[in-house]
Amino acid sequence: MSAEQLAYQIGIDMIPRIGSINAKRLIAYCGGVEAVFRQSKNSLTKVPGIGPVIASEIANQSILDRAKAEVDFVVKHSIKTYFYLDSDYPQRLRQCEDGPIVLFCKSKHNLNLDDTKVISIVGTRSITDYGRGVCNELIDHLVKCGHYPVVVSGLAYGVDVCAHKAALRNGTPTVAVLGHGLDTIYPSVHRSTAKDIYEAGALVTDFPSKTPFDRNNFIKRNRIIAGLADATLVIESAETGGSLITADIAQSYSREVFAIPGPVDSKYSKGCNLLIKSNKAALIESADDIEFQLGWESPAAKPEPKQMQIMPELTDEEKQVFGVIKEFGQESIDVICFKTKMPVAKVSSVLLNLEFAGLIKCRPGKVFALAKGY
Repeated sequence: MSAEQLAYQIGIDMIPRIGSINAKRLIAYCGGVEAVFRQSKNSLTKVPGIGPVIASEIANQSILDRAKAEVDFVVKHSIKTYFYLDSDYPQRLRQCEDGPIVLFCKSKHNLNLDDTKVISIVGTRSITDYGRGVCNELIDHLVKCGHYPVVVSGLAYGVDVCAHKAALRNGTPTVAVLGHGLDTIYPSVHRSTAKDIYEAGALVTDFPSKTPFDRNNFIKRNRIIAGLADATLVIESAETGGSLITADIAQSYSREVFAIPGPVDSKYSKGCNLLIKSNKAALIESADDIEFQLGWESPAAKPEPKQMQIMPELTDEEKQVFGVIKEFGQESIDVICFKTKMPVAKVSSVLLNLEFAGLIKCRPGKVFALAKGY
């Protein structure tokens, strides 16, 4: 795709007050995104939903200058773009009428957003110990069952960052949907987590760089959180808030909505209990419930016959590191360093040798697991 084509794709989404639905309608009416910018103001006003104000914005072409600057930013920072008419646009989002025109994605390993197992996890920013425990346990158990789902959330305080960190710790991919451009991270305290997500998953947004901070932008991004996944799980929520908005959006997309029940006297369980009580969400008590609701057959339920491998001769250090990984089947490099009392540089070298020997394999998030047969 040429820089000029990308500028047209980004530019149409920059038109003030147009929205994704009207933008798609406009592209269909004109026969293509480039054709939109070649229409006269009078022709544009004939399109349903496009009034004289929007038509004037398109006709004066100044938006294309901003779009070209964004193209430079995208190229400079190796950001992948997904245009809604392209074949690689995320298929689940394609099914959403108000899905973004252009999705910006930053991922070191080009994470597959069309993975067969994707679940969104949302909830209050004021997560309790109960909510944190449930969130960690669910993701831990799903991975132990062999699912490794892509965990989608919004990088906010509370449930969001807890879900991201649990995914990273377990070596399963995670996607952070941002309410701003990829030129910044909010909240800034989550910058290191965002870096880890970039390494092992993806940062996505439909906002261009230099987008002013606005509360409504974070509400708008909720449609992407709901749209990218097969199901949205609400861990904890008050009676009102962004989590319930995301649940409503997921329901409007005919996606599954799950909720964790909580104590009746807990402020941050009232929203979840209400979703369950009003039959807007299925009650989830464990990862087994998620498996059942989504029809995920656990790979752990049907273990393949193990083909025993001949163990190569290892050094004492290699035996020590291998033993730590074998104890739980997989382990992060930080935990390996802690348990072996070895420096990171040494452990990294030993891990590389074990990987070359075919004894272990590296998963996203700097997690190392036993290779098949060991």
